[in-house]
Amino acid sequence: MKHEKLRIWIRLLLVICGLALIPVLFVPMWRIDLVAPQYPEGLMLLIYPDKLAGNVDIINGLNHYIGMKTLHTEDFIEFTILPYIIGFFALFFIVTGIVARRKLLYLLFILFVGFGVLAMYDFWRWEYNYGHNLDPSAAIIVPGMAYQPPLIGFKQLLNFGAYSMPDIGGWIFVSVGVLLLLCTIVVWRSSKKSVAKFSNAAVAVMLMATLGSCNTGPQPIITGEDACYFCKMTISDKHFGAALVTKKGKVYKFDDAKCLVNYLQTKDVADNNIKNIYLSNYAGTHQLIDVNNAFLLKADGLGSPMGGNIAAFDNKDSLNTIQKRFPGNIITWNDLVKP
Repeated sequence: MKHEKLRIWIRLLLVICGLALIPVLFVPMWRIDLVAPQYPEGLMLLIYPDKLAGNVDIINGLNHYIGMKTLHTEDFIEFTILPYIIGFFALFFIVTGIVARRKLLYLLFILFVGFGVLAMYDFWRWEYNYGHNLDPSAAIIVPGMAYQPPLIGFKQLLNFGAYSMPDIGGWIFVSVGVLLLLCTIVVWRSSKKSVAKFSNAAVAVMLMATLGSCNTGPQPIITGEDACYFCKMTISDKHFGAALVTKKGKVYKFDDAKCLVNYLQTKDVADNNIKNIYLSNYAGTHQLIDVNNAFLLKADGLGSPMGGNIAAFDNKDSLNTIQKRFPGNIITWNDLVKP
């Protein structure tokens, strides 16, 4: 049974991870912040392992007007079982560190990752149902509008900006998961001589995940769900969408180049804080293209949602083809934004 026992530093790290999970039972795991002009200090929804906290009553009052379900701790079975799951993993980490068996570590890793994936799916499913299953008799109804909060990151919901991110407990969980991954890789390498390929792949996956989480590029525009940040209308035509990305990674989406230009003129986001501006490709798959690389056609016959009638293309040939159907002028981005 050579090499069956785990190294002492790995055992110690596993015990520390198990102890670190205990405070998660008493601190928020996730938070959703809502920011709007009428609430300059913002509203906050805190998600603990066993309850909801924060400005729940105010949020429930707002939800009532737009047909969303009100939030009550007793409506979620997750708040009953989650503390036991966290306690189970805390104990499992400590036992694995004491027993020091490699196979037990592998089992812990599989269960912990599986729980993380299942938990995020369950959270996404709750957000989807919460934002889409609306009361048709609500006082305020915006046709085609859904109010699903972001799983993680920022999303504009009418005049509210919603930020979803881990809180103290969530960051502890993430940190424990990273340390568990490190321990698993080290043990795997020590038990397999030919693991160079595996370790390189693991490093590559972690690097890509890190780069992906730091990505400040455009997010795809989802027609029928995303709302224009300027006019607040639901984005319905994939040919004319636009997006602005700040240097901090915040994304503003628009249903028409006209709304984007009008928003730029408000100087709500200073020019030196803008990282990139994108327009939907009128042709092809309608992916977002940087305005500095886009070919622009202005033609009244295009019929864009807000009358901007600007179509963007990623190549000149596509523009020429559409120009034959909708005669108009070829312009540049500078032509469009100049005073």
